[in-house]
Amino acid sequence: MNSEQIVRDFCNAVPRRDVKALVAFFTPDAVYHNIPIAPVVGHEAIESVLRQFLDPSSEAEFEIVALASVENTVLTERIDRFVLNGKKIELPVMGAFEVTAEGKISAWRDYFDMASFTKQAS
Repeated sequence: MNSEQIVRDFCNAVPRRDVKALVAFFTPDAVYHNIPIAPVVGHEAIESVLRQFLDPSSEAEFEIVALASVENTVLTERIDRFVLNGKKIELPVMGAFEVTAEGKISAWRDYFDMASFTKQAS
């Protein structure tokens, strides 16, 4: 399976909000960096971060608007949507994924405006 399909499958799995299934997409030593927040490393840390926004959400979606890939690197322009405490949040995100030859995500960096998220969530 190619890197692009792995990332598409990951994004398509988000609406199920099954954090354990999402973490299974990653290598054990993967880095997840939600910029501007500090990066985290490894399954346990990635699970913890994902739970912070998926567990309290009643809905979640990563809509891929555009995708570009070269070898093991996949760039996504997305609209990440959540329903948190009854509030709908839509967040434009640029994501960079690195995928191993074995089909696991080894790095995930998301670039977004934290103020936009905070404003919508409060």
